[in-house]
Amino acid sequence: MLRLLGEVSAGAVDLGPPRQRCVLAALAVDAGKVVPVDRLVDRVWGVDAAPRSRTTLHSYVSRLRRAVAGIGGLEIAHRSGGYVLTGDAIDLLRFQDLRARARDGDAIGKLSEALALWRAEALTGLDGEWVREERDRLEQERLAASNELVDARLAAGEGGELVAELSARVARNPLNERVAGQYLVALHRSGRSIDALEHYRQVRERLLAELGAEPSAALRELHQRILVGDPLPAAARTIPVVPRQLPSEPATFVGRRDELDRLDATRTTAVSAIAGTGGIGKTSLALRWAHRHAGRFPDGQLFVDLRGFSPTEEPMTAGEALGGLLHALSVEPGRIPACTQDRAALFRSLVAGRRMVLVLDNAACTDQVVPLLPGNDLCAVIITSRNRLPGLITRQAAQHLLLSELTEAEARALLTDRLGAGRLEAEPVATDRLIAVCGGFPLALSIVAAHAQMRQGLPLATLAAELDEAVIDVLDSEEPSASLPAVLSWSLRALCPRLRDAFALLGIAPGPDIGLAAAVNLLGVAPAQARQALRALEEASLLHQDVPGRWRMHDLVRAYATTVVARAVPEPVREDASRRVLDHYVQAARVAEEVMDQICFPSPLDHVTRDVHLDPVPDDATAQAWFEAEFACLVAAQQSALDQRRYAVTWLLAWHLHTFTVRRGLVRARLTTWRLAAEAAGHLDDPAVLANTERMTGVAHISLGHHEIAVEHLHRALALAEHCDDTVHLAGVHYSLGVAWGQQDPRQALTHARQALELYRAVGEPRWEARALAQMGWHAAALGRLDAARGYSRLALTGHRRHGFRTGEAAVLTCLGLIAHRRGHYEESARYYEESIAVVRELGHLLGLADGLERLGHTLVALGRHSCGEAVWREALGIYLHRGMKAEAERVHHLLAR
Repeated sequence: MLRLLGEVSAGAVDLGPPRQRCVLAALAVDAGKVVPVDRLVDRVWGVDAAPRSRTTLHSYVSRLRRAVAGIGGLEIAHRSGGYVLTGDAIDLLRFQDLRARARDGDAIGKLSEALALWRAEALTGLDGEWVREERDRLEQERLAASNELVDARLAAGEGGELVAELSARVARNPLNERVAGQYLVALHRSGRSIDALEHYRQVRERLLAELGAEPSAALRELHQRILVGDPLPAAARTIPVVPRQLPSEPATFVGRRDELDRLDATRTTAVSAIAGTGGIGKTSLALRWAHRHAGRFPDGQLFVDLRGFSPTEEPMTAGEALGGLLHALSVEPGRIPACTQDRAALFRSLVAGRRMVLVLDNAACTDQVVPLLPGNDLCAVIITSRNRLPGLITRQAAQHLLLSELTEAEARALLTDRLGAGRLEAEPVATDRLIAVCGGFPLALSIVAAHAQMRQGLPLATLAAELDEAVIDVLDSEEPSASLPAVLSWSLRALCPRLRDAFALLGIAPGPDIGLAAAVNLLGVAPAQARQALRALEEASLLHQDVPGRWRMHDLVRAYATTVVARAVPEPVREDASRRVLDHYVQAARVAEEVMDQICFPSPLDHVTRDVHLDPVPDDATAQAWFEAEFACLVAAQQSALDQRRYAVTWLLAWHLHTFTVRRGLVRARLTTWRLAAEAAGHLDDPAVLANTERMTGVAHISLGHHEIAVEHLHRALALAEHCDDTVHLAGVHYSLGVAWGQQDPRQALTHARQALELYRAVGEPRWEARALAQMGWHAAALGRLDAARGYSRLALTGHRRHGFRTGEAAVLTCLGLIAHRRGHYEESARYYEESIAVVRELGHLLGLADGLERLGHTLVALGRHSCGEAVWREALGIYLHRGMKAEAERVHHLLAR
């Protein structure tokens, strides 16, 4: 690379204009590594980068590929996000390799060969801020190698041969004590001890005058030996002792195989940033990797706790951290510059050409870390932080590792290491509970193990019960480092009050996670502010996005938020936030259901809510996707509303979940929601609400095959609806009774469906008339009245299509398929079934899909297409098994076994 950018850029090969040559330089200094496009643009154009710079860059690279193709196998390859330069003509790589191998023997030969590669100043003919900085860095590497060569020659006994060379060097570097020491040794060995003593006096006076500091201990000792005539060391003692600062490796370390592999796969030049919640095991991972690879870094291992999240101290400044690093490298206190920038420059100079690992633990922010990064391609840097440090990833191309919880197997292994397999095997149920409550959180598992170790006679079942009763109290301790609440509190300490309040409120949000719209209502802020808060808490590793657009707290973090942090938020504020988010879920569910079922029954319950923020729901697919994402939160919101005695919200959530649970075949979940709704209905004292509660509970039992229980609920609903004089809901009860009796007594079912039709016609509701007609088609078909069934079904199909009721359309198409099958018109039957299946696939109506597939299978077998029939039956079987519908699954099993 030195020849490439010294001689080649000077004219041996035409590399184009200066900025094009700068592109080659920007790739060459990181040869063998992918350089991101953004970094190339920054190096080449800096602050002058224009919008078209990226386009120009690609053009430059294309030209350079052709220009360097014949130079020693050089190649510029495109990689994801950037470019990489590879080949044998990159002398920088040879220089660094020779310098590193000089420590293993033949130092004079290898260092001489390395320095011979410098035939011109690096980056000749180029200019710009990055070029100047890089040229200076490379020059520092060259000087360091030159000093090492002089040390090697002095160690070999040379002296007088070096006087002239060192005389020129001390003139250029009058305050460089390493060069001064080498010059003293060379003068003394050549018989010029008086000149050596005189030079020491000059150096000392200049240091005192310009820096106010005495020479280093090593240089003073050398002067004393020359003064009294003691034997000199083979070379000036300028290289510091090898620092070994890594704390001990964690005694118990399990799992993290993928993360360790990712760290193993990086080049030693990489910067790796490990982020995660406090107590998740970031430092343990960093130390585990550093200890395992200590042999790769013979020049030392450095460790700094940057105190980014300390309970008692402010984060360490970059200058303070550099002071510690320089001290570890044997720089005397009086020689450490006062300015942070100068400290950083000295640090980079001292580690230049050395193979070292640097662990920067507990970082607060990117700006705290950047000055501590070596400019040395041979060093590895591992950074841990509770923050994601996006600036470090953007500016330094750091590898990002987000540490998550241990798996169940890894958590069990950790407890086994600490407590022994025998103790766990003796109480398997309690062990499972301990693992479940700790949720893969290493610190929590370690605290639980410590409790069990310190209380040997304590059954694990008792400890598990204590965790269930008050998990945060059990995981607390007077020793902060062994207390989960204390460790988490350090993360909050770094947040502003607004974000601390947001964290507390998010802890009381119902459900396992939260979307942006719900967070907007919970926090009572604009969408942009809510998004900013969520991202800030995510960067602080207090929230995670397992699914894009949905933020989750670990269960233990949530427990901490609700039991400790939430106490700092006034109760009225918490109640208001809870009211807002519950109102949001009700309104959003109503809007989404109306999109999915445009002729759904009207709610008998009016509920006034304040203005809530809702995301638009333009179509059926969006509505269903919203329910899919929010279903667990909606179920949790219903229980939360009941706990808070918000009975109308409890009831309405069950009402608006009906269509989705029917489509997705969530039959047990639907019954659960209506059981909660029934409890709320008892407090609402509204006959229409009670009637519909009985009706919907009955409908839920129909789906589960509980005929007698369903009919009991529906008859109670019928009596209540007649008492209310509510024609619409009375018709709804008759419609549901028709469904309930459909499998048991089609004649009675047809009577109820006809009564529903007459009532709908009486109130002028053609949308619901179509539903009643569709049901009459099914019952007439069951009674063998195929012509009447086809007539009812065709009327229903016309009505459903007119009103855009796709679910109803699919059901009627299935009925027409059944009628055609029974008439022996199998091709027509298959066409109807296939139309129906296409609709339910589009809607995601799983039970409708399974039913249609099962029926289509019979028709395909009747057509002699047995393999096709078996294929659709197998698909139907998969759906039934997935939904836990044993009777239906067994029925299809028998079909496949025939």
